[in-house]
Amino acid sequence: MTNRLYYDNSVLHEFDSVVEDVVPNSSGQSRPAIILRDTAFYPTSGGQIHDTGWLTLNGGERLRVTEVADTEDGKIVHYLEAPAPPLAGTAVHGSINPERRLDHMQQHSGQHVLSAAFIELCQMPTVSFHMSEDYCSIDLETPSVSSEQIIAAEKRANQIVFENRPVRIRYVTRAEAEKLGLRKLPPAERDELRLIEIADFDISACGGTHVGASGQIGSIILRKSERVRQGTRVEFVCGGRAVRMARRDFSALSEAAALFSTQLWDVPDQIRKSVEETKLLRKQRDEALDQLAESTALAALHDQPERNGKKIVVRVFSDRDIGFAKLFAQKVTRAATPAIALVASKLDPPSFVFAQTPAQAPAGAVGSPADMSALLKQVLSAVGGRGGGSRDFAQGGVPAGSSVNVEQLLRQAAGTIGA
Repeated sequence: MTNRLYYDNSVLHEFDSVVEDVVPNSSGQSRPAIILRDTAFYPTSGGQIHDTGWLTLNGGERLRVTEVADTEDGKIVHYLEAPAPPLAGTAVHGSINPERRLDHMQQHSGQHVLSAAFIELCQMPTVSFHMSEDYCSIDLETPSVSSEQIIAAEKRANQIVFENRPVRIRYVTRAEAEKLGLRKLPPAERDELRLIEIADFDISACGGTHVGASGQIGSIILRKSERVRQGTRVEFVCGGRAVRMARRDFSALSEAAALFSTQLWDVPDQIRKSVEETKLLRKQRDEALDQLAESTALAALHDQPERNGKKIVVRVFSDRDIGFAKLFAQKVTRAATPAIALVASKLDPPSFVFAQTPAQAPAGAVGSPADMSALLKQVLSAVGGRGGGSRDFAQGGVPAGSSVNVEQLLRQAAGTIGA
């Protein structure tokens, strides 16, 4: 079992140790990896992500530690960025990345404060904790959290931070822990528990790295909440992350305010106005396209002679998308005169719409309709295209970059139905 130096000293960044074992390569793991007798590197566990840093050999060679993980038998594996691992018995000097360690200490200690605040104010226990490279989150055992509860928990958590309460490490037996009122008692696996106590506010079993006083957390900012399978997830950041996020948000908001020529606090109103204006413009555009499609369809029908009680309209749009082509086909086939519309958009990739006015005559009768889906598949299959639909309406296309003669394909289709 690896001696975990960080258990008693979270700010230990330098240490000396010996390679106890080399982890053999396997089909799922080919990176060099070793196990040290003693280590200050924290492995990913308990929701907290691992440390990174360096191992320096006696000859001065430095090996980068890229990942640290726990094993089931209590050992800690150090994955290395190196051509080969050092041999067992090799003396090494470990150096933890101090910025990353401090960040993790701030996030994890902030989580303890925040989870305790939600219990104190809302009786919402934390089910799980997750730390990523950019943000952290806790899952609360509740179907929802109101904005008022979010604000109250954030305020209370920061009160504890600003009071700079001592954060202590304690070791107790399980029997002693059961009498201390832990926020969450872990499963009965160990006789001795490591406790993290925030003076007169929270005490819980935890193997992570933590600050020495709550003031070192810096600040806690709750960013958003969302419903998840096991309750409600609350995203937050602490310390240096909170400063970076605040700066990023302020920069984005300032840029938005400049674009709107308004103050930062007026940006939401400006966005709402822009959204409403965009909806109105979209509605006006759709109405204009509908009118254009109808007038274009009526003109096409007027210019097309009627044959066998129907009109066949063939049209290629070089500057309109498939949406307009569909609209045009619908207008053609919904007019008073029965019609067939063979329409294409040449915008890459070329797309096709074949439609006809639904007929009352049964299939096989004189003057009965063609099958638009079958016709489209027949035409497109020869050029590597695909399509489908119903007897009265079908849509398809050809792969992007295909050099097909769209006009020729439509003439072919028209000839098939006797235009």
